[in-house]
Amino acid sequence: MSPPSDTSTLSTPLRANATTHDASNIKSTPNSRGAAAISENIGVLGVKVPELRPWIQRDVAQAKQCKVDSMLRALLQRASSDPKTIQSDLLEKCFEEVLPVCNGQFSSKGISSLGIKTALEQYVNPGKENNFYGPFTKATNIALACLAEIKVEGMGDPVPAIDMICQQNDQPMYQTHQTETSMRKPDLVLLPLNSACAAFPADTDGQEGKQQGDKRDNETDTAMDDDKNDKKRKTHMDANATGKPKNLAWKDILACLEFKRKTPGRTKGIASPPTSYTATDYVPPKREYLPLEHLKAAAPEPDTSKTTAPSKPSSDAAFQSSGLTTAKAHLGGSGSKRKAADTLESATKRLKANSANTDVDIDVTVQTGLYAAEMFASNLGVNYVLNIIVVDDVMWIWYYDRQGIIQCSGINFIQDLPRFMVLLYALQRFELHDWGRNKDFLPAQVEGKQCHEFKIKDEELGTVDLLLHTSHDERVTHYGLQSRATNVVPVTSEALAKKYPNVRDGMVAKIFWGEESRTSEPEILKRVEEIANEHDSVRDHIPQLLWHHTFTDPTSAMRKALGVPEPTTGSRVLFILVFRKLRPITELHGKDLFDIWYQCILCHITLWKEGVYHRDVSPPNLMWYWKDGKRIGVLNDYDLSSLADEPGPRGNERTGTVPFMALDLLTEKGQRGEVKHLYRHDLESFMWCFAWVSMRYENKALLPRGLRPFDEWVADAVTCFKEKLVFQNCMPVPACTHEDDLMWKFLAGCFLVLKKDADNRHYRRFQDLSDSEADQQPNADELDPDVFLSRFTRCKSWRLLSESK
Repeated sequence: MSPPSDTSTLSTPLRANATTHDASNIKSTPNSRGAAAISENIGVLGVKVPELRPWIQRDVAQAKQCKVDSMLRALLQRASSDPKTIQSDLLEKCFEEVLPVCNGQFSSKGISSLGIKTALEQYVNPGKENNFYGPFTKATNIALACLAEIKVEGMGDPVPAIDMICQQNDQPMYQTHQTETSMRKPDLVLLPLNSACAAFPADTDGQEGKQQGDKRDNETDTAMDDDKNDKKRKTHMDANATGKPKNLAWKDILACLEFKRKTPGRTKGIASPPTSYTATDYVPPKREYLPLEHLKAAAPEPDTSKTTAPSKPSSDAAFQSSGLTTAKAHLGGSGSKRKAADTLESATKRLKANSANTDVDIDVTVQTGLYAAEMFASNLGVNYVLNIIVVDDVMWIWYYDRQGIIQCSGINFIQDLPRFMVLLYALQRFELHDWGRNKDFLPAQVEGKQCHEFKIKDEELGTVDLLLHTSHDERVTHYGLQSRATNVVPVTSEALAKKYPNVRDGMVAKIFWGEESRTSEPEILKRVEEIANEHDSVRDHIPQLLWHHTFTDPTSAMRKALGVPEPTTGSRVLFILVFRKLRPITELHGKDLFDIWYQCILCHITLWKEGVYHRDVSPPNLMWYWKDGKRIGVLNDYDLSSLADEPGPRGNERTGTVPFMALDLLTEKGQRGEVKHLYRHDLESFMWCFAWVSMRYENKALLPRGLRPFDEWVADAVTCFKEKLVFQNCMPVPACTHEDDLMWKFLAGCFLVLKKDADNRHYRRFQDLSDSEADQQPNADELDPDVFLSRFTRCKSWRLLSESK
């Protein structure tokens, strides 16, 4: 079983801010976000990790805003001794208690808070960006050492198992995503002390054994253990916190900090720290929020490797990198949407041409978004991620979850040090789950392989035990920010094996963030099973749901706490569904491929006529299995499906995967949700899927670049529409096939039917224009599904494939 796909585009506005189009025109879910399932199907689509940056940019460009004090209150509440009971005065209490640390009047175990001011005075000196790293790291770690001793009524204690420390990095960090490997270099990171120390093996060799031996001799001597930990921390602060770590693992990173100079190489310093600090009302910096308009609507930029830098940099230079977003921030206007589409289109093409692009080439907000994507991918079921962007003397907290992104108003941490200290005070008291890690999935080692255990009470089965094989080669992972973030993992379970003894092909767990407002996949599948009991074309051709669980913490809760507008729009909850394991259609070719594909079509049309609309036909959702020596096709994944009796579009997530979507749905109206999703759109998707699989795969493997066609379809909706329209009109024979090949003749016949149908509809529209509404849709005269399908099945090549053995 593979996850569903939901590629989106930069050119589509959010549903909530579609101000220029009447909401009454909405007939399907508008396209609303970026990376999504193009990143869930890296192996299927054949994309490389750098090519996902424009979609990450699309997500970042939609970030919401909140005031920093609202974020600090929310973080303090999570770190409090009673997180479920609101304590409205925590922020004020913490301000008062951290002032001695800010003013150099606090010492802890030989570490004086005077060192904070000394480090900040070094920080404000002019120089290059990397001059920031050391002083900031020193100031932060001195502050953490002192804040650990501060007691505030209602707050929790520091977490010894984490013992958070700030580590200078700027070194390569690698991670594998299905068939591809990414490389990132965050400037600084927050992580557990033990993880930081492990990155300097030369300094820890021989020490662990001695420490463990001492511990065995003094098992009950807690004070001695604490003293050793304090010495370990101070040693690392002095020797290695500003060094170059080796092989930091993304799974250990709690937060990333990325730095930029407002003016690279500036000769004028930053304003020095004041002589003393007091608790004051928030004063926003000159740039309260990092601008994002240039990400939505920047004009295509030149190749910076061939462009001379201007002699007088713009004051906004810090917020616009030399890569994707060098253009001035766009301030709105009628052309912004078109420019946005052009930007993503050109960015996508450049990244394909140069897959070696580095993070240096992109805007700092996108760069930090890529770090968040790495952090999401490194652990299972992550709820949210925190990162920090620092430009000169201002920092912005960024909060990422699967509903979207929130950036806080900036803190001038030199002039407003107490707010920075309160932030560190809260984070220092975070358990792992407060950092967004899912506490229900427990890491475990099984036969030397990384796995995760999940156990939960079940009314029918008692306790359900799942062992998720997260290191398995067949695991399908997600790389991105907002969206469903589907992971599919091989799973074993004693409880489920006992209940389903006939499931011999194995099981998989599908873990994803579904929209609260949609009819859930288990509910859809319940209706699908009822239809299967009445129709042979559906029976055996649907996934077998063995067990499911819905978590109860919606992403909207944080938005409500922060006062973000429309907090429930697009709110998501985590689902885990266990299915019988299936095999991908990409393993098949020729007649076998056609048979499974056609079985899925027959299942799909029956479901459609019975009121279940799949809406996401793509290769990962066309599966198969063996039964009695025959291959049985399965139409898979119903988490974006809908029911006929629903009153209208539900959810905030576009249904469909761009490379396989019908041309009508790739138009501007289609992407805005103003084109009703009809049966013929899904059947057209089946045609694009067959072309994709039959022309790009050989011997169960994706052909190399240069030998496979259609890579240009993996793009934004505007570009994909153009490329697929050219293919449909011209039908160029791919280099990997021959015009006399039966499969190619079959495809040519299918696309000829599609072209004739599209031409006829548009001709009728123009003929009737004088007697019709100006905005009449070309798909208003929907054919009966059986009639439309018969136009294809009557083709000679279709009959030949159906009859061949």
